[in-house]
Amino acid sequence: QGFSHFRGGLDVKTNTTGTHSVYTQYRGFEIMFHVSTLLPYFPDDHQQIERKRHLGNDVVIILFREGFNKPFDPTIIHSQFNHVFFVVSPVQTRKGAAYKLSMVSKYGVRVFGPHIPEPALFKKGRKFREFLLTKFINAERASFYAPDFVGKMNNTRRIQLREMV
Repeated sequence: QGFSHFRGGLDVKTNTTGTHSVYTQYRGFEIMFHVSTLLPYFPDDHQQIERKRHLGNDVVIILFREGFNKPFDPTIIHSQFNHVFFVVSPVQTRKGAAYKLSMVSKYGVRVFGPHIPEPALFKKGRKFREFLLTKFINAERASFYAPDFVGKMNNTRRIQLREMV
């Protein structure tokens, strides 16, 4: 309650969208993460509409997966807005604990940096955080040039201009 920075559509007055979330600032950007397990769960709502309302409108989705050997299939998530999916998985290497990063995007999303190295293994720390945040910000920006978004943005602008005149 009372959070005064970018809230990403979350309710900070009456907590209808939960009491906690993850927020950060990076290079002048304010980023609010919609963490599925921190959004309210309603057992009687089989569709989990409140969760879908936020996650379904996110352009970039970050999945943290533990213990899964099968690759992530983005087609299981149906949203017109989700365009880039990152999967972060903890792994054990000869050098110790690390994170494996993979990414997939919808058709039309331009290539964006920074380049994910091969192998895509990262040690926890400041460098990995900076890499991820830069990649996430660039992913959203690149998505806005995808054909899906260009059409939606043009329609929105047209409607707003009509309302102004």
